[in-house]
Amino acid sequence: MDLAAVSEELAEIEGQIADIFRVLSNGFQKLEKIKDVNRQSRQLEELTDKMRECKRLIKEFDREVKEIERRTDANTHKMLNEKKQSMIKELNSYVALKKQHQSNLENNKQVDLFDGPSEGFGEENVLLASSMTNQQLMDRGHQMMDETDQTIDRAKKVVQDTVDVGTETAAALKAQTEQMSRIVNELDSIHFSIQKASKLVKEIGRQVATDKCIMALLFLIVIGVIAIIIVKLVNPKNKDIRDIPGLAPPAMNRRLLWTT
Repeated sequence: MDLAAVSEELAEIEGQIADIFRVLSNGFQKLEKIKDVNRQSRQLEELTDKMRECKRLIKEFDREVKEIERRTDANTHKMLNEKKQSMIKELNSYVALKKQHQSNLENNKQVDLFDGPSEGFGEENVLLASSMTNQQLMDRGHQMMDETDQTIDRAKKVVQDTVDVGTETAAALKAQTEQMSRIVNELDSIHFSIQKASKLVKEIGRQVATDKCIMALLFLIVIGVIAIIIVKLVNPKNKDIRDIPGLAPPAMNRRLLWTT
């Protein structure tokens, strides 16, 4: 299937990746014919940059595939994934080839016993190994050993600094983990307290509601008693309303008793 029919951007990215793969193939073939160590190193660096660019393009290809996933059917999506896996596999093969050449380059790299560039052997002030005396060779060898020792010391210092940084980072992570544990425990305690407070508020609310009901009932009883008293005072001859115990007889009855 033509990728241009699916997405023009995918087709463009695939074309760029294919161009890089051709450059990598030609570059590694050229690398096989190069004998100079420095030129091999430069060639490997250029090929490594191309592989980085290819990796970035494959990531863009993957992002574009995910963006159009909803607009494509299952077969198209499967084809795009297979295409991506094929490109990753081909890139990994070049990465492995680069590692192999890098290893061979390190193994075959000869130590330069002379100061200055390796080319231009006919220039002045350049000593050939055959023209150097044994003492000069030994002095040069001791000098190189001292330089190697210094390099090793610097490497050890870097390793020690790295170990120290790792130790500090581990201690900081441990402290942060303990702090997070304390925070979680405090949050649990706060959550438990909130639950207890919620229950207490509900109980208080129920109690207040009960008290309001009782007060409303008492209020109705008082209103009823007041209403009965008022009716009794207004209409004392109404026999349907019984006298309230403890309530004085109506004033009219008292006047009638005085007149008799």
